[in-house]
Amino acid sequence: MVSVVSLVGLPGGGKTTVGRQLARRLGARFVDADHVLEERLGMPIRAFFEQHGEPAFRDLEERVIDELTAHTGEPLVLATGGGAVLRAPNRAHLRDRTTVVYLRSTPEELFRRLRHDTQRPLLQVADPLSRLRDLHAQRHPLYEQTAHFCVDTGRPSVSMLVGLILSQLEQAGCLPHGEDHVGDHASGPSAAPT
Repeated sequence: MVSVVSLVGLPGGGKTTVGRQLARRLGARFVDADHVLEERLGMPIRAFFEQHGEPAFRDLEERVIDELTAHTGEPLVLATGGGAVLRAPNRAHLRDRTTVVYLRSTPEELFRRLRHDTQRPLLQVADPLSRLRDLHAQRHPLYEQTAHFCVDTGRPSVSMLVGLILSQLEQAGCLPHGEDHVGDHASGPSAAPT
């Protein structure tokens, strides 16, 4: 049975929103790695980026991912930061210690959601859509390499996404069959295991 489900994907892909609802359906604890990082930093991630740069942030993120994926207690749903997969140790810890679901989104879909966002440091640029395309080109192969399952986020509701994830976890033997929380599954070709 699965102990930790980790969600990966680009900024704005729904990792926190989907993660919270998935945790409720599984009766698991929800942890957002970025929130843990901000607690440790004592400031917003954007401010830390501006003051100390991205490498210093990634160093701390690597330590936090190591800690969170070593979790062996009650069931946990972990939402990771969009750049967590950039470091090989993070990819290895996520892939080897947790069941990883890639919430796959197109840059255009993300731009529609994030065009007014002022908090994500990597998107505070003159052309955020171009930046999202660059991030997608860089990170998409890493997400696919890390993930056990991929789920397209261009679906009409969070509850459908959560149902699809639960269905994939159950079919893979990661959840007990016939549990009440694994009901009303959506299905489709976009949920192909990787």
